Amino acid sequence: MRTPLVLAAFALAGCAAPEPAPPAPAPLTAVLTTPRDVTLTWPPGDQGVAGRVVEFATEPRGPYTILDFLPPGRTRYTHRDLIPRTTFYYRLRPYYGPASNTVEVTLLPGPLEEDEAHDWLDPRTLPQTVRGTGPGAAPENLRATVKHANGIAFTWTDRAGDEEGYLLEVRAKDAPGFRVAALLEPDVNAVGLVTLPEEKRAAYRVRSFRYGGPSPVVTQTTG
Repeated sequence: MRTPLVLAAFALAGCAAPEPAPPAPAPLTAVLTTPRDVTLTWPPGDQGVAGRVVEFATEPRGPYTILDFLPPGRTRYTHRDLIPRTTFYYRLRPYYGPASNTVEVTLLPGPLEEDEAHDWLDPRTLPQTVRGTGPGAAPENLRATVKHANGIAFTWTDRAGDEEGYLLEVRAKDAPGFRVAALLEPDVNAVGLVTLPEEKRAAYRVRSFRYGGPSPVVTQTTG
């Protein structure tokens, strides 16, 4: 948004010199911090992103594997305990999209019961009477049903017509923010989750998302 503002000021000022353009953000960088650890850093960038995806490959043209989904404020990631004497290729992709309403869940004490039925865990598309066709529509009516002491089933209304997938996000009671708990295919509107021990009390939301363009690829070779 800075460029239009600068151009408008220049037009009103007549012969006044334009303000210098802000410097371009530094690119993604990769540093070998130990013989088997690579640390990636990048600039904050677009404040409108929902988050960023860190990906790696061991061949120049991929395939790329997702390492993690990171919140928009993160500008650093360390890939640890890598295979020796191997070249790793890294790229960063922003993702965009609105989140649903948030639901809070409190689970009863108790461990995971291995003999419990888990058919409700599978991602699936339930029939629904209303489905959006517009771009970027947020999911609605997120509901959580406790299945046992460590299991929750989620359903929601799919309102997007152009999503590349859905993200189920969780924020444990004392966590500073949400993290991605599950990556789901487009059109999915039901899934189950087996929670972590620290998620006995947590908030959940689901996000329809689309990827932005990838950063330039950077490489490092382990020792």
